Amino acid sequence: MILVINVCREKLHDLEFVKPIEDILKKEEIKFFTRHYLKLQKGDLMNARKVIICGTSLKDEEYLESLGHFHFLRDENFRKPVLGICAGMQIIGLAQDLDEQVGKLNVLSDFSHILKKKTEIGFFHENFKKKFLGLEGDHEVYHLHNNYVQFSEDFGSFVDGKVVQAVKHKKKEVYGVLFHPEVRQKEMILEFVNNG
Repeated sequence: MILVINVCREKLHDLEFVKPIEDILKKEEIKFFTRHYLKLQKGDLMNARKVIICGTSLKDEEYLESLGHFHFLRDENFRKPVLGICAGMQIIGLAQDLDEQVGKLNVLSDFSHILKKKTEIGFFHENFKKKFLGLEGDHEVYHLHNNYVQFSEDFGSFVDGKVVQAVKHKKKEVYGVLFHPEVRQKEMILEFVNNG
């Protein structure tokens, strides 16, 4: 069972950022369930085989103020594969710097050493220098983001460039992409679900 985590503040945004992921899974008859991150329970994580953290709209940064809901990403006992898409990738990167005081942080200032501003909207060519969830070489991908994270050395980067586009944790099955694979790289999501 795949856990799809919705990070959208507005219900209407689910149609653009969550439903396409659900549709990919439904089409392939892959069992899944979706939870909003504010309603996420420990049992949801225990029942999931893998986790996909979806993206959200450009103006929605509410998830940045609620990183404590993603503390499981730092838990050494949590070993399930995770794919973060756009906001989900940012959450993965920021979670590595979480501490017990996360509820008192001003994320936009306290994480300014790793959370950077860069708006990219539209189709861009990215060159995957090594195989990443079935992608290798040049691919046209869809960008829709205002922020990116400078990842720690615990993560390997798979695309050249100043803005990190695709990462994998060096010891865990934790992946992140800043672009939106649900637009043109649906096979990447299936590669994660089936083999990641």
